[in-house]
Amino acid sequence: MPVVTPALVRNDELLSRFTQGLVTRTLAHVAEEARLDGESLKNAVDRYEIDYAWHVLGSDRLREAVLCALEARLGHPADAGQQAAVRELLQSAAAAQPSDALMSFDNDVPAHLSQLLVGVPDAAGALARETA
Repeated sequence: MPVVTPALVRNDELLSRFTQGLVTRTLAHVAEEARLDGESLKNAVDRYEIDYAWHVLGSDRLREAVLCALEARLGHPADAGQQAAVRELLQSAAAAQPSDALMSFDNDVPAHLSQLLVGVPDAAGALARETA
C-alpha cells in the first residue's frame, strides 16, 4: 500500500491530476443554472454551499473530509506525515485556482483526492527509497 507523505505532494503530476478533476464554475454559470432551475442566485449559492474554489480547498472542513476518506481507504488513522501531505496538497490546489473560480462544498473532492493519494503508481517504492 502506498505511503502518503509530504514528499508525495511535491509530485506535480499528482497535483495536476487532482486539479484537473475539480469541478469549478464561474459566477455567470452558477447564475444561469439558478435561472434555469427557477431559483434566485442567493438560494442556489446557499443550497449548494458555493464559495470561491480557493476558499473551499483551503477550508478545515474539506481537509477533515479528505482525511476521513483517506483513513477509510488506508484502514487506519492518518499519521502526522499523511495529514501534512493532505494539507499541503489542498493548499497547493487552492493557490492554483483562478480568483473567480467557484465550487461547492458538496462535491467528490474527498473521494477523488484520497483515491489519488493511495493509488499513485509506485509511490510506495519511490517514497521508501527517499526516506531510506
